[in-house]
This record gives sequence, structure tokens and C-alpha cells, in this order.
Amino acid sequence: MKVAIPNTTTIKPLSVDSEKEFEQLFKEHFKSLYAYAFTILKNEAIAEETVQNVFYKIWEKKVPDNIQTSLKAYLYKAVYHESLNYLKHQKIKARYQVHVMHQSNNHNDQSASRKILVKELEEKLRQAMNALPQQCRTIFQLSRFEGLKYQEIADQLGISIKTVENQMGKALKQLRVKLIDYLPIFLLALLYM
Repeated sequence: MKVAIPNTTTIKPLSVDSEKEFEQLFKEHFKSLYAYAFTILKNEAIAEETVQNVFYKIWEKKVPDNIQTSLKAYLYKAVYHESLNYLKHQKIKARYQVHVMHQSNNHNDQSASRKILVKELEEKLRQAMNALPQQCRTIFQLSRFEGLKYQEIADQLGISIKTVENQMGKALKQLRVKLIDYLPIFLLALLYM
């Protein structure tokens, strides 16, 4: 037995000149289109908004001039594509948020690593300086931390400039020996500060 398949007819988009005609179309198809959108989107509010967007486009005549199918099939296909566009947009948003969080975490991790590194270096420098003889340590601190010139240090401590030079040389040599293992870390810390 042969079943007759109806020919697909060309249907003009809904004539929205009449609000009544549009309202009738909306009332007739909204519930079934909403149910269909909900099966795709799994969210009541978004399903409702999706169907409303489809009807809005019809109202604004943002539909093809000729629809090569039934109006009902067109509406279902429009809801389907509107739903997929929403899901695709959500995936893009999610990927962007993950990217932003990843960048933020990397920055926070680097910042935390730098702080730990600087703290460790400060502690090693403090230990190395405490191992210096008193006069040697004082001269080093006045020169490097307070920015005094050798002559100013000599005048302040009442010693010769030659003593200041010798003590600075001694301090630098001892610190270099004690901190040699930390030099690469110190250089990295300086690069990333």
C-alpha cells in the first residue's frame, strides 16, 4: 500500500500586520515549543526565553522570505537552533571563565612563590650577616642598607677609610662564600620582582 507524502509547500512568513494573528500563533505553539526547548536546555527560564526569542524574530520579520516547510516545522527548527546557539554561547563563556581563573591562579601562584623565595633569601642573608664580626657587619649595613659612602662611614665610626675598605672587602667575601648556593635563586628573584 502506497502512502501519499504531502508535498512541501512554500509558506510565506507569518503576516504580523495583525496582532491578533500573531497572538493566536503564540498561544497555539508556545507550550509545545517551550516543552521542546526544555528537553534541550534543561532550564525552565532559559527555555521560555528561547521560545520568546524565536517569536520575537518572527514579530520583527527576521525570518526568511520563503519557508520551504510547514510553519510548525519551521518553529521547531528555529527553537532547536536558538537552543543550540545558547548552549554554544554557554560553553564559550565557561571556557573563558576557566581561562581567566587559570590565569589568575598562575599569577597568584607566581606571586606566592616569589614571596616565599624572597622570605627565604632574606633569612639566609640575615644568618650570613649575623655570622660577620660586629664591626664588619656594621660597616656593611651602613654602606649597603643606609647608602653611606666609605668616607661618611669612616667619619661616623671614627676609623680610617682604609679600615672601612678592608672591612667591606672582608664582609663581601664572607657573604659571597656563605650565599654562593643561593646566588641562582637570588638572581631569579631579582628578575621576577
